Amino acid sequence: MGDAVMAEFGPAAPFLRKSDKERLEAQTRPFDMKKECFVPDPEVEYVKASVTSRDGDKVTVETEFGKTVTVKEVDCHPQNPPKFDKIEDMAMFTFLHEPAVLFNLKERYAAWMIYTYSGLFCVTVNPYKWLPVYNQEVVVAYRGKKRTEAPPHIFSISDNAYQYMLSDRENQSVLITGESGAGKTVNTKRVIQYFASIAAAPGGKKDPSQEKKGTLEDQIIQCNPALEAFGNAKTIRNDNSSRFGKFIRIHFGVSGKLSSADIETYLLEKSRVTYQLKAERDYHIFYQILSQRKPELLEMLLITNNPYDYSYISQGETQVASIDDRDELIATDEAFDVLGFTQEEKNSIYKLTGAIMHYGNMKFKQKQREEQAEADGTEDADKVAYLMGLNSADLIKGLCHPRVKVGNEWVTKGQNVQQVYYSIGALAKSVYEKMFLWMVVRINQSLDTKQPRQYFIGVLDIAGFEIFDFNTFEQLCINFTNEKLQQFFNHHMFVLEQEEYKKEGIEWEFIDFGMDLQACIELIEKPMGIMSILEEECMFPKASDATFKAKLYDNHLGKNPNFQKPRIVKGRPEAHFALVHYAGTVDYNISNWLVKNKDPLNETVVGLFQKSTLKLLGTLFANYAGAESADSGGKGKGGAKKKGSSFQTVSALHRENLNKLMTNLRSTHPHFVRCLIPNETKTPGAMENPLVMHQLRCNGVLEGIRICRKGFPNRILYGDFKQRYRILNPSAIPEGQFIDNKKGAEKLLGSLDIDHNQYKLGHTKVFFKAGLLGTLEEMRDDRLALIITGIQARARGILSRIEFQKIVERRDSLLVIQWNVRAFMGVKNWPWMKLYFKIKPLLKTAETEKEMANMKEEFTKLKEAYAKSEARKKELEEKMVSLLQEKNDLQLAVQSEQDNLADAEERCEGLIKSKIQFEAKVKELTERLEDEEEMNAELVAKKRKLEDECSELKKDIDDLELTLAKVEKEKHATENKVKNLTEEMAALDEIIAKLTKEKKALQEAHQQTLDDLQSEEDKVNTLTKAKAKLEQQVDDLEGSLEQEKKIRMDLERAKRKLEGDLKLTQENLMDLENDKQQMEERLKKKDFEISQLNSKIEDEQALEAQLQKKLKELQARIEELEEELEAERAARAKVEKQRADLSRELEEISERLEEAGGATAAQIEMNKKREAEFQKLRRDLEEATLQHEATASTLRKKHADSVSDLGEQIDNLQRVKQKLEKEKSELRLELDDVVSNMEQIVKAKANLEKMCRTLEDQMSEYRTKAEEGQRTINDFTMQKAKLQTENGELSRQLEEKDSLVSQLTRGKQSYTQQIEDLKRQLEEEVKAKNALAHAVQSARHDAELLREQYEEEQEAKAELQRSLSKANSEVAQWRTKYETDAIQRTEELEEAKKKLAQRLQDAEEAVEAVNAKCSSLEKTKHRLQNEIEDLMVDVERSNAAAAALDKKQRNFDKVLAEWKQKYEESQTELESAQKESRSLSTELFKLKNSYEESLDHLESMKRENKNLQEEISDLTEQLGESGKNIHELEKVRKQLEQEKQEIQTALEEAEGSLEHEEGKILRAQLEFNQVKADIERKLSEKDEEMEQAKRNQQRVVDTLQSSLESETRSRNEALRLKKKMEGDLNEMEIQLSQANRQASEAQKQLKGLHGHLKDAQLQLDDALRGNDDLKENIAIVERRNNLLQAELDELRSLVEQTERGRKLAEQELMDVSERVQLLHSQNTSLLNQKKKLEGDNTQLQTEVEEAVQECRNAEEKAKKAITDAAMMAEELKKEQDTSAHLERMKKNMEQTIKDLQHRLDEAEQIAMKGGKKQVQKLESRVRELESEVEMEQRKASDSVKGVRKYERRIKELTYQTEEDRKNLARLQDLVDKLQLKVKSYKRTAEEAEEQANSNLGKFRKLQHELDEAEERADIAESQVNKLRAKSRDSGSKKGADEE
Repeated sequence: MGDAVMAEFGPAAPFLRKSDKERLEAQTRPFDMKKECFVPDPEVEYVKASVTSRDGDKVTVETEFGKTVTVKEVDCHPQNPPKFDKIEDMAMFTFLHEPAVLFNLKERYAAWMIYTYSGLFCVTVNPYKWLPVYNQEVVVAYRGKKRTEAPPHIFSISDNAYQYMLSDRENQSVLITGESGAGKTVNTKRVIQYFASIAAAPGGKKDPSQEKKGTLEDQIIQCNPALEAFGNAKTIRNDNSSRFGKFIRIHFGVSGKLSSADIETYLLEKSRVTYQLKAERDYHIFYQILSQRKPELLEMLLITNNPYDYSYISQGETQVASIDDRDELIATDEAFDVLGFTQEEKNSIYKLTGAIMHYGNMKFKQKQREEQAEADGTEDADKVAYLMGLNSADLIKGLCHPRVKVGNEWVTKGQNVQQVYYSIGALAKSVYEKMFLWMVVRINQSLDTKQPRQYFIGVLDIAGFEIFDFNTFEQLCINFTNEKLQQFFNHHMFVLEQEEYKKEGIEWEFIDFGMDLQACIELIEKPMGIMSILEEECMFPKASDATFKAKLYDNHLGKNPNFQKPRIVKGRPEAHFALVHYAGTVDYNISNWLVKNKDPLNETVVGLFQKSTLKLLGTLFANYAGAESADSGGKGKGGAKKKGSSFQTVSALHRENLNKLMTNLRSTHPHFVRCLIPNETKTPGAMENPLVMHQLRCNGVLEGIRICRKGFPNRILYGDFKQRYRILNPSAIPEGQFIDNKKGAEKLLGSLDIDHNQYKLGHTKVFFKAGLLGTLEEMRDDRLALIITGIQARARGILSRIEFQKIVERRDSLLVIQWNVRAFMGVKNWPWMKLYFKIKPLLKTAETEKEMANMKEEFTKLKEAYAKSEARKKELEEKMVSLLQEKNDLQLAVQSEQDNLADAEERCEGLIKSKIQFEAKVKELTERLEDEEEMNAELVAKKRKLEDECSELKKDIDDLELTLAKVEKEKHATENKVKNLTEEMAALDEIIAKLTKEKKALQEAHQQTLDDLQSEEDKVNTLTKAKAKLEQQVDDLEGSLEQEKKIRMDLERAKRKLEGDLKLTQENLMDLENDKQQMEERLKKKDFEISQLNSKIEDEQALEAQLQKKLKELQARIEELEEELEAERAARAKVEKQRADLSRELEEISERLEEAGGATAAQIEMNKKREAEFQKLRRDLEEATLQHEATASTLRKKHADSVSDLGEQIDNLQRVKQKLEKEKSELRLELDDVVSNMEQIVKAKANLEKMCRTLEDQMSEYRTKAEEGQRTINDFTMQKAKLQTENGELSRQLEEKDSLVSQLTRGKQSYTQQIEDLKRQLEEEVKAKNALAHAVQSARHDAELLREQYEEEQEAKAELQRSLSKANSEVAQWRTKYETDAIQRTEELEEAKKKLAQRLQDAEEAVEAVNAKCSSLEKTKHRLQNEIEDLMVDVERSNAAAAALDKKQRNFDKVLAEWKQKYEESQTELESAQKESRSLSTELFKLKNSYEESLDHLESMKRENKNLQEEISDLTEQLGESGKNIHELEKVRKQLEQEKQEIQTALEEAEGSLEHEEGKILRAQLEFNQVKADIERKLSEKDEEMEQAKRNQQRVVDTLQSSLESETRSRNEALRLKKKMEGDLNEMEIQLSQANRQASEAQKQLKGLHGHLKDAQLQLDDALRGNDDLKENIAIVERRNNLLQAELDELRSLVEQTERGRKLAEQELMDVSERVQLLHSQNTSLLNQKKKLEGDNTQLQTEVEEAVQECRNAEEKAKKAITDAAMMAEELKKEQDTSAHLERMKKNMEQTIKDLQHRLDEAEQIAMKGGKKQVQKLESRVRELESEVEMEQRKASDSVKGVRKYERRIKELTYQTEEDRKNLARLQDLVDKLQLKVKSYKRTAEEAEEQANSNLGKFRKLQHELDEAEERADIAESQVNKLRAKSRDSGSKKGADEE
């Protein structure tokens, strides 16, 4: 690439590559390869030199500085030829060694070429000056170029990553690494700049509302100024050092354009906020704000422009020469604008930054004579509080007197001055850190454009390796991160490369480049590593830096070569340990590491932050989880989890983030950029050789070049190679026949003229050494050039021949013309030719005339053809217009179809994705279930195996007992011989007794025992002098004393272990006491709620009595009006005959009226008088029809509005249903698996029986609700009878209104039919509700099964733990026994040890498996519990809504009976509406399944009710005008309206209270049934329970399946009914128009009636005075009528809403016809039942009075139950105290057992030679006592469980007494039974206490026996020793005699 090519780089060309002139000069300089070399130098590493002489392995050279030195030949490195000067890729060196790399970098750096390739990565040197190599011209020049086509540059690395991403479809990453100050941040900016430039999306119109907000590429670039202002600072080595790490992911779309970006940050150095070294300074933002570039900031933040006024930011330097803080502030502020920050957000950031500066100025002083701090002035505190939105007094109080939690209580703690200052610093650092992290999240929100993403390129910029004079916790985290990244680089560059060679079968010797950093990484992060020990120390409250250092030294000093003691250097801060990193050895100071790792905050001030008026500050600390939040969370469901998760250390968080980063990097193709520091003085152009060489060695640059040269850096698949390079020799691979790719590539390479040692053939790829692939590319380019040149030559030849042929043709034409001209010139003067010329024109005239005639004929023909063509053209144009119109229509239709198709495809894709996700979840759950089953089977097998081993061990015990019996016989023989020595052993017995007492007093054992042993040794010495014969015995005793010392040390260790156990037990006791206090608080709360509920019940009962009185009055008046209407029906018998379709219904009603005792005869006589009154009612009806039309229009609008809502609700219901079905299938599988396990089945059966009981109780509950509804119906029927009797008196006044009522009846009959249909709908809804409740109960049942399974697993876990502890104790016992008998049975002892070790390992594995399984089951249980609770909430809401609807249904039944009798004739006029309502009634069954829709319906009904009530009030005024004077009726109407409103409000309150009480009754019944099921569960048989459970499960499945099928069928039916209903709607509109015409006619009749009214005025006045009582009844009946009318209108709105639902559910109504027939039959049966119930209405009146009396009795019983519950609570508290006492006794007994066990072990060791039999007996007795203790423990635990169950039952009973009035009698019996159980528990506890006392007595007796056994053993041992001494003496005497 020459100067011409480099011209496109512009001014940057000299800084990227040498010019042609410089290269020529370098190549022509004189050079002697044999003499020119590099030699080592102690100061500058290497220097250039020239060889002067050689002497063996010594070489004498003259350096470039004129110095002559002699070096070894191996240290003399040859120089590369001149053509390699300033080479761009150092892998191309002929001589590759350290000095060649160093000097190449140095020479290129001197020429300002800072980028150099080194094998597969790029090396860059910090220039410490600005170079013009990053402008847009350079970006364009590098775009799309290969690495070899352009000089080295960061843009080239970026473009290669971009091109690899597009071609390989793989995520890329650019890792920019190096030490601090090497230029990583600048290169990161350049990479981002390059991507933003080449991959920018095409620009569009900018939104004017977001003028400041930039494009995505602008935002990506502007991230750096914002983050650098808050995250960069000046350090010793770098003026703009990044004090945090970041990983920037830039996402690209499919086409390679930018789509979005995001940033992850790591380890912000927050300690810099409050502390800096002298040569450093704080973060840039502080000094930018103080630069006065934006004076308004100083005023807003209440600060000055002098940084020395603020201690936090003035500890080091305050200005940096290379940074202009004024300009940087503007850049930061503009970056915020580009990133979309609002002004409020920017001001909040600046305020928090200013508050941190004021934090450092807050002053505190010590109070006199107290260690308490107080504020020394509040000026700075006031500024902090103002900026942070806090109260200044609260802030100072929180700092000086924070609240801390001690146990379960919060206390105020006093702080001294040092503690307050530390707290302020911690808060300032935390605020800054959280603000920085919030900024990152906010920036990510701006960069997230929601555009489609395909791939990403990640750019990593993380703090470099740091070695300072003072290195602390932050430096360890940074260096650990760089260690991991270097390991990743080594693994990628070296290990993976060489593993690739082996995998491909290439002959390769594995080269260890010495770069494995795993040892250092494991030292830091592995268990018992530095961070692990640090986290462990953070968990202990008494841990300190000294204990942390001691643990580090104990675990690693001398054991790990990477952990060393630091060297003491004068003038440097103290260091505590040193680590050997890849970049060098670093000394670390561990001061305050525990505090930094725990990162504690003042929670009182944090609470103030959370309540701050500054929105940003509250957001930063909203999720802070301290002690207070953990405590409040612990009271809820997930409290324990929150508390555990809140304690996350800084080191653990950093390791977690680092692991995520490494996972991201491993999933990408990395590109490495290694940054180097040239010098420590930041001097441009200067390079310090030792510093650079150190970085080259540490960064692996030299090793990378070496492996690149030695290995094969280029590799291509055989197929790709054959396809690309076949052109080099096509004949090598025959055309037209198949050949293997590998063989073809091998033949092709063999036929080429290349070095065949430069490539290797692998299994799938061909590998090339560096440079060979470039050679092949050049050969390919040459070959392509030849081929293309040949093609061009042929093309040019063809074109030339074509042109030549044209020239030849032109020449021939010219020759012909010339010949003709010559011939003409020769004959033109001939006479004949002249004559010919004269005659020739005359002959042409005749021919011309003929031609003209022919042309005229042709013209006429053409004219006719033209006319025809014009007509044809017009026709075609018209057709074309029509066709174009059709085409456009078709295009629009096609477009709509395409849109629909696209929508359908999107929905299909969404469904497929959801299906795949659900299938994956199902698969995952099944796999988890299978794993759990396998684990369970393994645990059972291990348990059986342990039992078998226990039986084997018991056999071994029996064998040992036999051997011990033999030894005991021998002991008896020796006891007779030892009697003479008992007196001499008395002193030794005293010694042993003292030692035994020392063992009992373990807390004084160490020092006291040493003193006693010293005194006893003195006594032994005196005894040895007095008794020479016992010298040998004394020696033995000394040995035993040494053994006692060992035993004492073991006892001390046991003591420490027991102390730890004691702490655990104390913590458990504290937990139990906390639980007890919580239970007491709950009991008190329940008592208070009981008292409140009782008062509410009394108020509601009084209100109920008042409402019942009002209801009776209203019902009496309604019955009067009903009787009046019945008389009218009798008068209209002729009309009924004309309507044959209604005759049967009228006959049924007439029969019902006769049974009710209606006086129809009297009513017939009064018909004439009612005709006039009916005329007035007709007018009212006409006005009502007008109002109904207006109402109908409003309802249609509401109909359209609610269609979308109903559709969404149906979709939600379908999703819920699918979720329930999926959960049902999962739970069903789990149930089948549980059935296979017989041990779990036994307990699951009990749970199933309990669920059966609950289902039966629910059924009984629904039956009671049905009975209540029937009783309510009877009440209303009885009241209807009363109204009928009163109606007889009013019948005389209604005779004149007969004709008007005939029209009213026709109008209202349709409403009657609607009510009937809606009644059927409500019945269907009740069925649906029952089905849903049944499904929920089945899900609850399955959840109970899983809960029971979880309890079983916990019990199994406890059993395994008990078996493990028992096995451990047996291991300890048998270990001591085998040690005593080791001489005789060494082999058996080894085998037993192996068995026991294997058993212990198996048991531990089993316990771990059980723990894992329990944790998974616990998670499953929590998940199912949450789901069941949600379902239960929905069911309770649905039940409440259903209860309200049931109540409405009963009201509708009464309305149905009333309006059927009043307005029968109106039915014929609205038959179409009946059909519509019937068709829509079935749809209501599905649309009312959800609770939310029920609430919407109720709310709409209430709103419509209010509107219609206003309309009805107008109707009541019109009805009153026909019967009396207008003025009097106006007064009466106002009074009646007031009464109506009062009664209506009273009715609404009564309905609300009744619904509330019904909900309470339902909940109480459910809890009562659960209690009952718990009591009766133990009495049922196990087989029947399982069968019942299976049947229930099958029923649930069947019902859900049938409901699913019915829904699918009902969807299809809706489509058929749609058209029918539209026709019906048209008919209704016609009928409404007819009604309007009738209304106008009625208006005319009304004018005529006004004259009649004046005449009848006097008569009506007399009638009114005589019938005052009747008038009141009429008014009340009218109000009731209005209410009913309002409810009918509400139902009409519901009908219209169902029509909207029908349109959305067109595919769910296939089975509507069958369901309608079923509901019709049910309706007829219900009508028959109603007839029967009407006969019982008189009986229900008496039952109401009895119910009132029962309520009073229930109140008395409830009060009694409350007192009983209080007594039971007191008894429960006593039982809890007793249980706690038993628990403490149990702990004491366990402690005593452990002490006795240790004493027993001592006795065994002391008496191992003489007292084996007694020890064996004592061991057997101890085992018996242990078994008894275990039994007692189980009994005690059972009693505790019983007490806890009793607690739960007491709570349930107390809750039930609050809400259940009707079941108080049964609850009282249940309480009595529970009291009996409490007494039994008391007796059990007393018995357990007695047994414990007896066990204590046994233990004391055992202790006494142990003491005796020890004494006997000592005596026996002394006798044996004496006998041995005598035997030795006698043996020596015999020997002397023989001599």
